[in-house]
Amino acid sequence: MNSKEIRKKTLDKARRIVVKVGSSILASVEKGLHYDAFSQLTKEISELKRQGYEIVLVSSGAIAAGMEKLGYKTRPKSITQKQATAAVGQSRLMHIYENYFSRYQQMVAQLLLTHDDLSHRRRFLNARNTLLALLELGIIPIINENDTVVVDEIKVGDNDNLSALITNLIEADLLIILTDIEGICDKDPRSHSNAKCISLIEDIDVDMEGVMGETKSQMSVGGMASKIQAARKASRFGIPTVVACGTKKEILRQVLKGKEIGTLILPKIRTLSSRKHWIAFNLKTKGDVIVDEGAKKAIVQKGKSLLPSGVLEVRGSFDRGDSVSCIGPRGKEFARGLVNYSFQELDKIKGHRTNEIEKVLGYKYSDEIIHRDDLVVL
Repeated sequence: MNSKEIRKKTLDKARRIVVKVGSSILASVEKGLHYDAFSQLTKEISELKRQGYEIVLVSSGAIAAGMEKLGYKTRPKSITQKQATAAVGQSRLMHIYENYFSRYQQMVAQLLLTHDDLSHRRRFLNARNTLLALLELGIIPIINENDTVVVDEIKVGDNDNLSALITNLIEADLLIILTDIEGICDKDPRSHSNAKCISLIEDIDVDMEGVMGETKSQMSVGGMASKIQAARKASRFGIPTVVACGTKKEILRQVLKGKEIGTLILPKIRTLSSRKHWIAFNLKTKGDVIVDEGAKKAIVQKGKSLLPSGVLEVRGSFDRGDSVSCIGPRGKEFARGLVNYSFQELDKIKGHRTNEIEKVLGYKYSDEIIHRDDLVVL
């Protein structure tokens, strides 16, 4: 199949869609909020809803809305100022969405999430159940990173990655990331007039970050690299991603019709289960387990569990059940998983055989340091 046929076949299957819209579409330093962009976006999404699509909207813009309300001309620099501005702007952002969606008799709901909400399995499932219930009721969920309390995530393009995690959360068919450039290009289009949009990316695991670097606008906290990272997360769950220009009229309709617009990133053929995707991308690792070449090959090539005999070194401070990185002899992370022993326990039993664990510790939780069901090869 050629690129056009691949695109049409891929997008024809999409019914449940996560749409992420960035601050650069909704606002600018010079003009403040772009109300025409809100009008166009809400109209398009409402039309798609009537056609039978299920839409979850991940929207940036709280800080931009707060800046306009507070009269700020430049983006706040300190964390506390950003959080206060987001607190002022979030209610304004939702008020704008409610007003525009009400023109089409469309109800919306607000969900503010943090990394903790998605890293704890029970809260992850609670958020999933809430979103599925809203979709069942025909309500459009509007999700944002909870910038009023988040510290680390506020510094990066968090909503790009948040949108990818939401695709796993609701088992979406497609992720659409709307930005202010044509798509993923071979060069930064803001500094290279001859930059060309890449229409199709078949393998996102090629080092795509080097293609564009950190292209970003004044109103955006992310860059093209964060969009590539988001597409990589979605692809591992078997979900395609389209990165396209959100300022174009009827952009969502054109994308879903299979038009050659923006960049389509295909999903992996071998995908992760929802739980393994959660382990790989939702959890923050608490430490490192350095393993020998034999253990690495057993995990990567044979799908085996990690045993204590293959552990060379333990780094960090972690407890039983925490997420850890598996590092090969050359210092590169190749897997992540949920560990069955704390760092103190593992430091004592590293290099030992499984039948020696109880003798060393006086007890044994498991033969495996990380069971293969809790282990994800990256």
